[in-house]
Amino acid sequence: MPTETVLDRFLRYVVIDTQSKEDSDTYPSTLKQLDLLNLLVKELKDLGVPRVDIDKYGYVMATIPSNVQTHVPVIGLIAHVDTSPEVTGANVKPQVIKEYKGGDIVLPGDTNIVIKESENPSLKLAVGKPIVTADGTTLLGADDKAGVAAVMTVVQELMNNTKIPHGEIKIGFTPDEEVGAGTKYFDIKKFGAEFAYTVDGDTPGELNKETFSANSCVITVEGRDIHPGTAKNVMVNSVRVISEIIARLPKDISPEMTDGYDPYIHPYVLEGGVGKSSVKILFRDFRTEGLDRLKKIVDGVVAEVQPMFPKANITVKVNEQYRNMREGVEKDTRVADYLFEGAKRAGLEPEWKPIRGGTDGSKLTEAGLPTPNIFTGGANFHGRMEWVNVWGMEKAVGTALQTIQIWAEKSS
Repeated sequence: MPTETVLDRFLRYVVIDTQSKEDSDTYPSTLKQLDLLNLLVKELKDLGVPRVDIDKYGYVMATIPSNVQTHVPVIGLIAHVDTSPEVTGANVKPQVIKEYKGGDIVLPGDTNIVIKESENPSLKLAVGKPIVTADGTTLLGADDKAGVAAVMTVVQELMNNTKIPHGEIKIGFTPDEEVGAGTKYFDIKKFGAEFAYTVDGDTPGELNKETFSANSCVITVEGRDIHPGTAKNVMVNSVRVISEIIARLPKDISPEMTDGYDPYIHPYVLEGGVGKSSVKILFRDFRTEGLDRLKKIVDGVVAEVQPMFPKANITVKVNEQYRNMREGVEKDTRVADYLFEGAKRAGLEPEWKPIRGGTDGSKLTEAGLPTPNIFTGGANFHGRMEWVNVWGMEKAVGTALQTIQIWAEKSS
């Protein structure tokens, strides 16, 4: 059977453009995601996995049969193939630094892009080890192709080494996680796992059983456009209205001013002209009930601005995105306890850290499949300063393999 390192796989996957797209009317949101999904189908079959399937939505599911006689709960490993819409994923040129010696990293494709040691505390874990960056003109795609590479390497190890005891293992690769639709059509019953793990985190040793609860918000302002030469007492400039709203959003609960368990309100897309403008906003709080408070803050800002522009029509629409996975994960503590022990056996000093974001696991847990998250070794996701610690990817493989074995041990 073919044997490759996790780095070999990662370098192959990141050069495939799989950027997803918001507000698409197709699923996956971009057909180019299928390029990698179909490749993974081929590679799974080449590794000898007996049951591999890709459905009409692009979900790849595979089954590795149990090699023990006792009943072991069916465990799933999941990663997403798409990259963020925020930065291009085309023409990625990965740069391998064979031995990171410390200090800042100037990227060759745009020397204005610098990965600063002072802003990346996890770089200290990479000193003396290989890391991978992009060239500064694109993102790297470690979110989540590092996870994809780790899962595929786990599959390789299980298929090549029959001495590793394990129950039935389910493998899943999803599209469109970055646009909040990674599990939109994911058939949990068909997948068949009782517990699962996404491989979609960052710093080596950090494990996740808590995510934000999340809603999205769109504020739309309808004004009135007319030639500026005859605009007096007629024009209603929606750009001015939306600007007043954004300026009044509280800065102390923005992403750039918060960390840990702090909630935030984040305006992130602004579009429009005189006649109509809109702003997309993210609401994030680890307490689901806290999302209502964030909505009230925005409603208060709109109520303050509306009298300033009485002829403008301002609407606020909120949509649910995902919920904190903690409650679902804690219904059966084995899924988290065995993961923590698996990371320890892989030679790490693991710690639980809340995700200031979400994963496919958020939705899957809410739907009844408890799915905490494993690190990948990556950092600075969604931007041109993204990088990955190769040792971290290797430890993700080791953590997953150890966790799978613990499930088999505890069930014997």
